[in-house]
Amino acid sequence: MSAESDEEFRDFMRGRWPAMVRLAYGLTGDQGHAEDVAQAAFARAYASWSRVTRTGDPDAYVRKIVINENLSRFRKRRVAEDLVGAVPEGPPRSVADAPGDSETLLRALRKLGPRQRAVIVARYWMDMSEAETAAALNCSVGTVKSQASRALATLRGSAELMEGELQ
Repeated sequence: MSAESDEEFRDFMRGRWPAMVRLAYGLTGDQGHAEDVAQAAFARAYASWSRVTRTGDPDAYVRKIVINENLSRFRKRRVAEDLVGAVPEGPPRSVADAPGDSETLLRALRKLGPRQRAVIVARYWMDMSEAETAAALNCSVGTVKSQASRALATLRGSAELMEGELQ
């Protein structure tokens, strides 16, 4: 890559790093895994930066890489998801500032499967449209709607969320 492209990528990464870590944190529920996923996603984006910039929306492209990188953690190593029971001491600033009890929400999100969690995080945490979510997850808008509906039903029935509302 040219020095100009390197600088362009550095500026992009500096500006988007917090948002991508926040997305990965919502998907993984673990700060360390979130940083690993975001770092791997940016490494993949750097390797094909000219292609990423040609898309016209590098932010959406890297979001898709983050989501795919998280899903590939399970495919590549056949790692069982093992999320901790407590939120880490230092959640990302944006998570700590989220409305409501973020620890309760993260506990409830852990009960969802990776695909449903990805839909909920993308749609409601990252405020992406159904079409953007479908593009990021490489599925149809109908799949996003059905996965979101099922996930929201599960979350509505979550004991943790119900207790959090009563307090």
